[in-house]
Amino acid sequence: MILLVAIGLSILGSLGGLLTASTFLLLGDSVRLRLVPWLVSYAVGTLVGVALLALVPEALTQLPPRVTMLTLAAGILSFFLLEKAVIWRHCHDEEGCHVHSTAASLVIVGDAFHTFVDGALIAAAVVTSIPLGVTTAIAVAAHEIPQEVGDVAILLRAGYSRGRAFLLNLLAATGGILGAIAMVVASRIVPYVLPYVLAFAAGNFLYVAMADLIPGLHRDSASSGGFRQMLLIGAGIATISLL
Repeated sequence: MILLVAIGLSILGSLGGLLTASTFLLLGDSVRLRLVPWLVSYAVGTLVGVALLALVPEALTQLPPRVTMLTLAAGILSFFLLEKAVIWRHCHDEEGCHVHSTAASLVIVGDAFHTFVDGALIAAAVVTSIPLGVTTAIAVAAHEIPQEVGDVAILLRAGYSRGRAFLLNLLAATGGILGAIAMVVASRIVPYVLPYVLAFAAGNFLYVAMADLIPGLHRDSASSGGFRQMLLIGAGIATISLL
């Protein structure tokens, strides 16, 4: 039962984000460029909300505060290093990320690793409690939509056809299922690691929100951008807090 729920929510987080992103790519450029920043703002709220209102409090019920915060900090530093190594990368604006055709395969490799980790984090939350798994999957899905829009757009600019770009991202998204299965199996062998995984995941989500998404929001030059961004970030936090 837990395994099926974990796989189902990992599919919601990774494949759901990809399918929605593909729909966005069918829209005109002007519509897509207007909507994606809104999704990024909402994703910031959901990531911050699930990290601070769900994952950290749950980890604190099983770990001392100092250990929880150290594990969270380790999560932030780990994903900083992964991004430096171009294994973990985020792009939500095709004009702000340039990938040559010879390096486009890095997008797929990075995306597969990314979804594997997301699937594992969702599964860890599900094993702890299904409601926590749901909120984690929502945060992952909200973030995956603009992420996948950026990834597919990069592949298109590198010369891939729409069908091939979608197929490659679909294959990469299946990494989430593998990550979910691996985490459920691991949780049965070493169940004591779960609270550490939750705190580590909180560090991951905070890093993505603060280091990758928020800097992009500062580039929104619209006069009403700040107010709209605040509303959407608040809506993302409210979504998590109300679940």
